[in-house]
Amino acid sequence: MLKASYKRYDLIFKKPGGTSRGVLTKKRSYFIEIYNTQNPAVKGVGECSVLPRLSPEDSVNIEEKIQYCCQNIDDFAGSYHNSLKQVPALRFAIEMALLDLKNGGEKKWFHSAFTRGENSIEINGLIWMGSVKEMQKQVEEKLENGFNCLKLKIGALDFKKELSLLKAIRERFSPKELEVRVDANGAYSFEMAIQVLEKLKELSVHSIEQPIKAGMHNKMAQLCKISPVPIALDEELIGVNNYQDKKELIETIMPHYIILKPSLTGGFKSSLEWITLAEKNGVKWWITSALESNLGLNAIAQWCATLNNYLPQGLGTGQLFTNNVKAPLKMEKGKLKYLP
Repeated sequence: MLKASYKRYDLIFKKPGGTSRGVLTKKRSYFIEIYNTQNPAVKGVGECSVLPRLSPEDSVNIEEKIQYCCQNIDDFAGSYHNSLKQVPALRFAIEMALLDLKNGGEKKWFHSAFTRGENSIEINGLIWMGSVKEMQKQVEEKLENGFNCLKLKIGALDFKKELSLLKAIRERFSPKELEVRVDANGAYSFEMAIQVLEKLKELSVHSIEQPIKAGMHNKMAQLCKISPVPIALDEELIGVNNYQDKKELIETIMPHYIILKPSLTGGFKSSLEWITLAEKNGVKWWITSALESNLGLNAIAQWCATLNNYLPQGLGTGQLFTNNVKAPLKMEKGKLKYLP
């Protein structure tokens, strides 16, 4: 018989994180622990990470849902992939905890050369929205730390100011020396997006995430066809839970990339469905964390390492918080390392 419990853990940002949806100073996570009554010393742990104004969990009483799930964990253990489709972060937390439990409760979700300390994962350096001066400072810090790929949040400032920052980066580093990605978080109208894309093309930007709001599939499909810069879908994947709906979305929009955040796409199994469909249609992909604590980041990184994806991944959130939990992860020269 399985038993489960949970606790809330609020992660506090070292510096406020700016996005086009507002500024974040803290975010909620819930740690879920599962054990078998026959061996209560071995416990599996999972994280339910809730992103303000983005996670489906943010609009429901998620704590009540977690409590009910923990009280009835024997029922959910066999059905969570279907019964928790509408709450992807909770679905992921249960999947994560059960997998940890199955593997002996040692926070070893996946075994690979990464967890043996033999390989590392190349990651992008994330530049949060802020004033041009603040963003310039972040860029300098990332470059000093050896990152070969930067991802800049855009869409909150006047685009001319953001463009001047991108130009300054390109004047110093060629596309071969530094890959530059941007993330608009759906900030632009269709018409504005076309203008933005033309300007980004001149600066050899690698890709843009979610230039227009999610849900406008025909507009996004049109944009993907004509865009001079590769488009990556991010928020577009949230809430698309059934295999047929996933297939339809990929085949309708035909993006250049999709970005998988297990806390928003429902965990490992659900994300693998997206990957399979993407690859069938010639669409590339990478994995990104979604402001999880080091616990969730550790599990996602271990899974990511088994997928043999050569692109820089978005797994660099571990250093954002003042009160993060401990994990055997280390950032070094733009790479994420596991310390066995």
